[in-house]
Amino acid sequence: PPGERKRILQVLHEAHPGIVRMKALARSYVWWPGVDSDIEDFVAKCEICQQHRHMPPKAPIHPWEFAREPWQRIHVDHAGPVNGNYFLLVVDSYSKWLEMRRVPSLSSTTTIQVLREIFATHGLPDVIVSDNGTAFTSEEFKLFAKKNGCRAVNVAPYKPSSNGQAERMVQFAKDSLKKMGKGDVETRISRFLLAQHATPCTTTGQSPAELLMGRRITTALDRIKPSLTTEMDQKRDQLLGTEVRSFKEGQHVGVRSYVPGDKWIPAQVMQKTGPVSYKVQTPEGKLLHRHSNQMVTRPIEQEVPGIETSSETDEDEQEAIPERAEQPMASPEGSLRAKLPSPEGGTTPRPSTPRPERNRRPPRHLQDYECAYVKGEECCVRTGDAGRYATGQEWQRR
Repeated sequence: PPGERKRILQVLHEAHPGIVRMKALARSYVWWPGVDSDIEDFVAKCEICQQHRHMPPKAPIHPWEFAREPWQRIHVDHAGPVNGNYFLLVVDSYSKWLEMRRVPSLSSTTTIQVLREIFATHGLPDVIVSDNGTAFTSEEFKLFAKKNGCRAVNVAPYKPSSNGQAERMVQFAKDSLKKMGKGDVETRISRFLLAQHATPCTTTGQSPAELLMGRRITTALDRIKPSLTTEMDQKRDQLLGTEVRSFKEGQHVGVRSYVPGDKWIPAQVMQKTGPVSYKVQTPEGKLLHRHSNQMVTRPIEQEVPGIETSSETDEDEQEAIPERAEQPMASPEGSLRAKLPSPEGGTTPRPSTPRPERNRRPPRHLQDYECAYVKGEECCVRTGDAGRYATGQEWQRR
């Protein structure tokens, strides 16, 4: 009957079961029209059940909007204590660049002072996201953000996942400092930050330094391979055909003199002071510093024994050459070779000179000819059976 329904509901709810279990129990004993709605309404109005109910289902994750440029939105948080030290962490949402400073206290004054130093390097952000710590909720901090044109956002209390960017960096920094062992805290922080700035992020695929500064920072690992500038210089020299001249220690060279007298003076390389600079010593014992462009190779002068005077050489050449070389020849090749001096025994060795000798090659149109001077006139003979004699003037005409 309707008058007993409330009493029946009280008996069914005596052990404070949930809605589902109370409905199942009621179906085993009673029924009336609208019994399910009456049970739901009775449980919802029970104060004891409402005080001890579980948390509702989690709402869908609402991620932060992606920052469109570096240092547009930063996340800040305090970490510690780690070996008795507290730290302030600042993370750029766009590049994942981390700034970490050790602080003596967690007050608003100390926090603002550290943030001023960081903002002096990277500039002012648009949004500052933080938790509900007293350092970030004080009127002093809100005034600091307002004066700098920054919007201070505090996440919901007891919901650290809302500031997950900073919370994740706090955990990462704590673990890294503990793994680095004991020692100077500032040194460990510097090494940790250098590695964090140079390591590519799994989310962006690039290092924080590349996204924030547009370049990769140099680390110890960059020393194992040549720099890009060196490779570019080598490629440029290869394309232009240029070659860097180098000199060895102890090598005799000629160096440019900038005092009245000889333009080039002899010297000896004593030390290589740079890629293209050398320290040389003159015969007088004076040390000079010269660029490779101010140095030339200088072979050691040596006396060649058995060198005859120019007059004797001219007489020998006149005796070795017949007077009538212009008469008709039956065999131009054979007669001319007989009259030309032998390259092995008929010539005298040339004296060595300080200047380097160039590599002499005959012109391409005379590759099949042997050339010599007969009484001051150039003669060419084709090698082979069909000999040919021609003077230098005839070759010029052709």
